[in-house]
Amino acid sequence: MSLWPSDYSQAWTLAAGVEQRGVGLHSGAAARVRLEPSDQPGFRLGWLDAPGIEPLVLAPHQVCDTQLCTALQLDQRRLATVEHLLAALAGVGLTAITILVEGHEIPLLDGSAQPWVEAIAAVGLQGLGDRPAAVPLAAPITLQQGVSFATALPSDRLRLAAAIEFPQPAIGRQLFSLELTPQTFVQEIAPARTFGFKDQVDQLLAAGLIKGGALDNALVCDGDTWLNPPLRFADEPVRHKLLDLLGDLALAGLPQAQVFAFRGSHGLHTALAAALASPLRPLPV
Repeated sequence: MSLWPSDYSQAWTLAAGVEQRGVGLHSGAAARVRLEPSDQPGFRLGWLDAPGIEPLVLAPHQVCDTQLCTALQLDQRRLATVEHLLAALAGVGLTAITILVEGHEIPLLDGSAQPWVEAIAAVGLQGLGDRPAAVPLAAPITLQQGVSFATALPSDRLRLAAAIEFPQPAIGRQLFSLELTPQTFVQEIAPARTFGFKDQVDQLLAAGLIKGGALDNALVCDGDTWLNPPLRFADEPVRHKLLDLLGDLALAGLPQAQVFAFRGSHGLHTALAAALASPLRPLPV
């Protein structure tokens, strides 16, 4: 029997609490995250250093910044780089979790979702019964920013696809798509690490970003080569874009749709999540 659910038809929480520590990609500051079981649906976020504050259910309207990560404004506090953790939670099929954080940024760990998946696997999942069905799309939703776009199409199953296009020969044009299940997420998406470019490092550091970036937690491209091979997949960059897409969509819950992002960004992904979560979205007739 597989550790992971076969599909997303059931509701799940953790069988026990689990904790991770590390540094944030952009802040370089130490952070701690504890994941706790919950019987309340949704991803709820609270604070290890402020236990008296009631955890908030995460949602797209909390997005406050999408520059190289997804950051949320949670009342008086800001939390950055939530996407890899949320991708791991949604990807393996969890539907009810309390996330407790110490710090202002989720730790980067190895730059992928795999360490989160391994931590979840160490404690296992607990079933909560049937999962409420996602509201089917009545019509396609497409959002465009310049030449980039993201679209969600009505579907009877969840399928994700992403395409990227970079001038650097080491990346070039890449396309990856799959029918998402907990198993395919764990095998095909979770290990894909974040990536960046050697010629942008100084500029990003000067802007106060990537202070926690290093060759052991991010792939670094230098034109036609990588500074820190080997890659985990030949097309690891586009798989990581799909990981980011899933993490951003998780703010609205997994849609019953085919979702495709071309040259996607956190801004585009979270805007699509907001559109999918909108109460004004027409219901099927």
